[in-house]
Amino acid sequence: MMQCVLHQFPAAQAEYKFKCRNPGTDLQAVIGPINEEIDHLCALHFRKDELDYLRSLRFMKSDFIDFLELFHLKRSCIQVKKAEGSDTDIEIRIRGPWLHTIMFEIPVLAIVNECYYRKFYPNQDLTEGRRRLKAKMESIKDIQDIGISEYGTRRRFSKAWQEEVIKTMQATMGKQFTGTSNVYYAMQLGLTPLGTMAHEYLQACQALGPRLRDSQKYAFEMWAKEYRGDLGIALSDVYGMKPFLLDFDMYFCKLFDGARHDSGNPFEWGEHLIEHYRKNRCDPKTKTLIFSDMLDFPKVISLYNAFHGRIRLGFGIGTNLVNDLGIPALQNVIKLIRCNDQPVAKLSDDPIKSMCEDESYLRYLKSVFNI
Repeated sequence: MMQCVLHQFPAAQAEYKFKCRNPGTDLQAVIGPINEEIDHLCALHFRKDELDYLRSLRFMKSDFIDFLELFHLKRSCIQVKKAEGSDTDIEIRIRGPWLHTIMFEIPVLAIVNECYYRKFYPNQDLTEGRRRLKAKMESIKDIQDIGISEYGTRRRFSKAWQEEVIKTMQATMGKQFTGTSNVYYAMQLGLTPLGTMAHEYLQACQALGPRLRDSQKYAFEMWAKEYRGDLGIALSDVYGMKPFLLDFDMYFCKLFDGARHDSGNPFEWGEHLIEHYRKNRCDPKTKTLIFSDMLDFPKVISLYNAFHGRIRLGFGIGTNLVNDLGIPALQNVIKLIRCNDQPVAKLSDDPIKSMCEDESYLRYLKSVFNI
């Protein structure tokens, strides 16, 4: 996404907001360590071996890598403080040029998690986590053509535990383990780096496109302009499934390799999309469904059984892989709330995942997309 922003939207301004979906979680107890870690984060630069690795990826362009050589996150763009009127909540705001703030989300969420678990679970025994991970891998050992990737950096218990999980999966699962969204570990361990466009990209296009009703189509058009057929998985749930299918016409059905599910009933979503491909003269067996919404292994097996042989499948698992140790897993998010000083919103098929600070804009957006 950052490369797309550099080439297509270099002047865009962005504002993000943090939210913890676990009520009563005492994050104020770790506000000092969080700020210290963000100080360290903003002192980092890309190393030569990292830049060389990124340059080797076919879809990365040389001018973007040259930009990354000069890039570092700016401390002045992020503020972490106690939330007003709360004894436990914290407020994290990120403001600045989209190009210079887009990289904050994943490392900041990982920092919040690790600081929290260091404070409240400093001597956590990993034995139960290892037992659970082994049972998960054992549950799919007979399904040789299933593909599971690790998507959990932002929700991990710790960096060390994520590394152990990835290495264990790599050593045990063979071709069933298709890669990781953590590009550092992909580089270190010779894995495939995997991921798709995220919600913030389509949200930003609400402010950047020519007309609000066409913002979803505009986002897909600009993505295709940037990648010319590569990285061809479309995200389907920024406005809900019905508006997505209205906009995802025959042109996009043929242009994109598939779509990603991230809210609502995954079985209904898959059936709708298979039928949609058929109506638009696309063979579903040539397309890919990526499932990534709060997956666990039983759900993955059920989805595999429902859709195997009908369409290509991919499964991205986050929290259930890297933060399943028998203790509460935090559900923290950082979402884009404004772009170019205009409110933006996500209208999810799952109401808990919707996020917008401006109720009047939210009502207007719903009316525009007939929701």
